[in-house]
Amino acid sequence: MKDIVIYTTDYCPWCRQAERFFTEHQLPFENIDVTGKDELRTRLVELSGGRKTVPQIFIGGTPIGGYSDLIALHQKGELMPLIQG
Repeated sequence: MKDIVIYTTDYCPWCRQAERFFTEHQLPFENIDVTGKDELRTRLVELSGGRKTVPQIFIGGTPIGGYSDLIALHQKGELMPLIQG
């Protein structure tokens, strides 16, 4: 199984939704809170190819986007194959 990493802020409702999704599907993830942390926020933008919004979700180091992108992958049946590698 590939690692799941979510970059979040403490005031983002979509971040909570992404965390809830992974928890409900019993998929372990690492949460990196970038609230007020300019260095981490800069790293997020670099890793995501310029995206500045949160959440930003990475599976196996590959950026998949935010919460709506996560749900779209799930609804198309593409998320689990991506995670399972």
